[in-house]
Amino acid sequence: MEVQTSNIEDQSTKDKGQKSKKIYPWRAIASFLLVLFTMPLGHAIMILMEKFMDPTAVHYAGFTMGFVGLIMVIIGVFVKGDTRQTLWGLIGGLLFWTGWVEFLFLYYARRYGVPPEIENGQVVTKPEYLIMPASFGMWMMVMTMYIFSTKNGCDFITWIQKKCFGKRKQQIVFQPMTRHTSIVTFMELNMMLWALYLLLMFCYDKNFLGDHHPVTYLVGVSCLVGSLFMFKRQLFLASWGANIRMAIATVIIFWTPVEILGRINFFHEFWVEPEKYTFLMVCILIAFIFLLLYFWFKASKRRKFRSQ
Repeated sequence: MEVQTSNIEDQSTKDKGQKSKKIYPWRAIASFLLVLFTMPLGHAIMILMEKFMDPTAVHYAGFTMGFVGLIMVIIGVFVKGDTRQTLWGLIGGLLFWTGWVEFLFLYYARRYGVPPEIENGQVVTKPEYLIMPASFGMWMMVMTMYIFSTKNGCDFITWIQKKCFGKRKQQIVFQPMTRHTSIVTFMELNMMLWALYLLLMFCYDKNFLGDHHPVTYLVGVSCLVGSLFMFKRQLFLASWGANIRMAIATVIIFWTPVEILGRINFFHEFWVEPEKYTFLMVCILIAFIFLLLYFWFKASKRRKFRSQ
């Protein structure tokens, strides 16, 4: 599921894989785990920075983090190799989201004194997430551009285009944008994180549903089932880069029921107290770095082999 544009080579590889019924379990599992590990690590980084850094330093660090992420994504445009470009877009996108989205929401929530949502004496929703739904209009603005202005590889957007445009689809969205894999990955990650945060905030809001509402549970179950079907499709992707990009969508959808279950205290979210679970968090970090290096050297080896 890619938000930016379609990849003809990846799509061809995927189609061939589905016709031959050949699956690539290690590639799918490794890609899924690589992206999955970023979820608790991202939460832990924010929490540790808030706990152990001065508020002013947090905001400067967050802004710097977002800027570094943007630079990494831009560097990825000029890097050779689909997998490498994907990795630059993934890491850069994560830093961008954390620094220039979440920390900026945090800054303005603190600056204007937005209170957290408290239940039974505990904070259940931080101020920065309470104001995030105000960005719904901007999210729709970007989605409108994608729906009406580009032929792309996102199944969800393609489905909307078919339903809205019907036979006129080829006339309205007859060509893709200029494609840079790093930018594709960056936009996919940020648009999906943004969309799922908006969905969760809508579900948690008692003015609409509430975290114990049956519809909220249905959203969680639907995302869990959907992520299984997405992972099944991921198994047929022979390209490492395409597998990682598909894993981004799969993991974000999979993480939605995890967030809901944590919200209703079905299990303890250890990543919200990383200082108490140091060993576990370090193990996740080591596993993430190992997979990242594995993908990087795998791409280097393949590129070196092709150049001979």
